[in-house]
Amino acid sequence: MTTEAVIEPTYGNWRRPRRAGLGPLGLVGTVGVFGGLVLVLLASLASLQAAFVVGVPLVVALLPMAVRTQDGRNMYQLLTLRIGWSRRVSRREHLYVSGPLSARPGGRFPPPGLLSGVLAREGRDAYDRPFGVLHHKSRNLYTIVLRCEPDGGSLVDPEQVDTWVSLWGEWLSRLAHEPGLRGASVVVETAPDPGTRLAAEVLPRLDAAAPAAARAVLEEVVEDYPSASSEMNSYITLTYAPVGGPRRDPQDVVTDLAIRVPSLLTGLIGAGGGVAEPLSAEQIAEVVRVAYDPACAAEVLSVRAEHGQTGLEWADCGPVAAVESVDAYQHDSGVSRTWLLTLAPRGTVRSSVLRTMLDASAGTRRKRVALLYRPIDPATSARIVEADRRTAQFMATSGRGMVQARAAAEVRAAEQAAAEEATGAGLVEFSLMLTVTVDDRSQLDDASVLVRNMTGATRIAMRPAHRMQAAAFTCTLPAGILPWEQTVLPHELQEAM
Repeated sequence: MTTEAVIEPTYGNWRRPRRAGLGPLGLVGTVGVFGGLVLVLLASLASLQAAFVVGVPLVVALLPMAVRTQDGRNMYQLLTLRIGWSRRVSRREHLYVSGPLSARPGGRFPPPGLLSGVLAREGRDAYDRPFGVLHHKSRNLYTIVLRCEPDGGSLVDPEQVDTWVSLWGEWLSRLAHEPGLRGASVVVETAPDPGTRLAAEVLPRLDAAAPAAARAVLEEVVEDYPSASSEMNSYITLTYAPVGGPRRDPQDVVTDLAIRVPSLLTGLIGAGGGVAEPLSAEQIAEVVRVAYDPACAAEVLSVRAEHGQTGLEWADCGPVAAVESVDAYQHDSGVSRTWLLTLAPRGTVRSSVLRTMLDASAGTRRKRVALLYRPIDPATSARIVEADRRTAQFMATSGRGMVQARAAAEVRAAEQAAAEEATGAGLVEFSLMLTVTVDDRSQLDDASVLVRNMTGATRIAMRPAHRMQAAAFTCTLPAGILPWEQTVLPHELQEAM
């Protein structure tokens, strides 16, 4: 008999987007360098002293653009972040209070920050299923939320896992052809199981004539099992811009999205998403409500299990009070800290690379891992991969020694990406955010140690979202907040810097 070795597939070949310009200067800095050289040369025609007077301020102005942190920010960007935080604190914008005792009109509890201008609408798809639509009025964007129960990877053949990954990649590549799609996100939320659903499933079915020993066993299972288990929820958000002009009627946009929901769900199911369904406006509000007030999770689940609905509206799913600090965000019964991806794993990884991060973690009230996707249209994808290929070839022919060896690996990766794009593969920009919610601020240090251990196991680098914890917390909610759509400067200008 002969046995064949089972080879587990590996994945990778992601690349950080290349910044245009000379080295760390970026496009704006490079233009400034060449423009400054022209000015210095013109000034030198008058005198050396004039050239010195012009050149020194230019060097001082351009030097901060050449110094960058680990996450790619230059000194001007860091200074802008600190100034913005100081201004928010001076205006007391880092504090939030809602409800009847607040200065806000209406006496309700709307979500704060980036979700403050969002309205919830509802439509019905081709199968007459209700689905919620979040209308971001400030950006005129519309978000739908899908929930799925992915099939687990335990006791699954590597060939099946590879098939799921391939179908998931195909589903992502199809997003680039979705009319008006601005971005998507996958949010995986884990929390201790409150046992509400188990109790609602078991206790009403107990037979009064059953033996006392059997009843005692089942009651003990209902009481003790949740302490060793956890619940996991997976959400897919898709954010669209209205097709046909910004002044299109919102109800027409909802009708257009209703046509797309069934095909999106079919693709998710084929990619290993398991049972997939759209979330109604009420269910979206419940998810956001529990995120801001984790202590009410058992109550929300209990009411839904008993009555089939909670009656919660979007205007009441926010916190009563919230306080943002440099490294944390306190909201009702929880304190959260969010981390941002700074470096994806180098080399190849296996399909289980994020398993440690996605599993439930002891000592945390809730944890959310958000993968943000920005699909790129086919025309732009072709230009990007060809530009990367030319740049990699230039770097490989201009270096020596170890630099040349790394550049050769870059050439192989760029050639493979160009070949795959030419055969129909899609190009997607992605990032990752992680939010951990605990009961008390004193537990945040333990949460930071937990995150360091998880990132070490997954071979990725992350850092806390200092001075923007509230916005980062909102981005990890399944509410369709896309960071690149919320910036003051256009995304293209930020890449140039």
